[in-house]
Amino acid sequence: MMIAEPPSGVLMMRDKSITRMLLLALVVLLTAAGSVSGAQQAAKASKPKPPVKKPVPVIEAVIEPRAVDLLKAASSRLAAARAMKFTAVISYEAPSRFGPALVYTTTSEVTMQRPDKLKVVTPADGPASEFYYNGKTIMAFAPKENLVAVADAPPTIDAALEFAFHSAEIFYPFSDLLVTDPYAGLANGMQLAFYIGQSNVVGGTTTDMVAYASDDVFVQIWIGAEDKLPRKMRAVYRRDPLQLRHEMELSNWQLDPTLAPDVFVSQSAATAKRIGFGHPSTMLPPGTKPAAFRKPATSKPTKTAPATTK
Repeated sequence: MMIAEPPSGVLMMRDKSITRMLLLALVVLLTAAGSVSGAQQAAKASKPKPPVKKPVPVIEAVIEPRAVDLLKAASSRLAAARAMKFTAVISYEAPSRFGPALVYTTTSEVTMQRPDKLKVVTPADGPASEFYYNGKTIMAFAPKENLVAVADAPPTIDAALEFAFHSAEIFYPFSDLLVTDPYAGLANGMQLAFYIGQSNVVGGTTTDMVAYASDDVFVQIWIGAEDKLPRKMRAVYRRDPLQLRHEMELSNWQLDPTLAPDVFVSQSAATAKRIGFGHPSTMLPPGTKPAAFRKPATSKPTKTAPATTK
């Protein structure tokens, strides 16, 4: 059975209807595409621009005369003393295994007589030590271990301190206060010095605060306004990536006190067991090993079963 074809008029109407539907679909697609493009352009237009980086202002290093005068006054006061006694409380930071720094403290009782006598007694947050210099020999004494290292010494305090550092790594943060010309050490390589102001809370007196720096260290010092004696120093070494802080408080100053002849002698040190005078790694007695740091655990600790009672 054959299907009859529709009349030609019907075919034309059908073709026109299909054409209108295609045109309508095309308009819809073009409108949608325009909307997406407009939304993308609007999103790009509304995206905030990154802020313009402003240049960091350059602060020129200055050396203020007032700061230099205060440092010279303190240095001159110390250099003029033929003998002195003072207490130095030193706090220094050391990194912990967990990140934040820990603080350790030492206290040194210092007695000095120019040109060739020095005693430093140091109890600490670690092994105690005693240092004796009498113009002929240096003695480094560990009272708890009853060990002493003795070496022939140069004839002056300046040379003896340098010898102790280079031969046995013995160093005191207050060494610059003991030498013949303290200002030479403070001003060595100075690139910056400025006056900060006054403080009434350090050392129990009024102090003038000064900051000075070299390429190696940045220091803040508190100097007595009346007596010109240093009361506190705070230092950060500029090449230290952790920027650890070192502080020293100075008190109980006595300039030109009367000193007994036996002040720079220790009978206990003289009778202690002798070891070589040298770097700490070579000064250990036979049969001992240097302390080792425990490595941090790499896994979680296991729980310990509770103890049972029978």
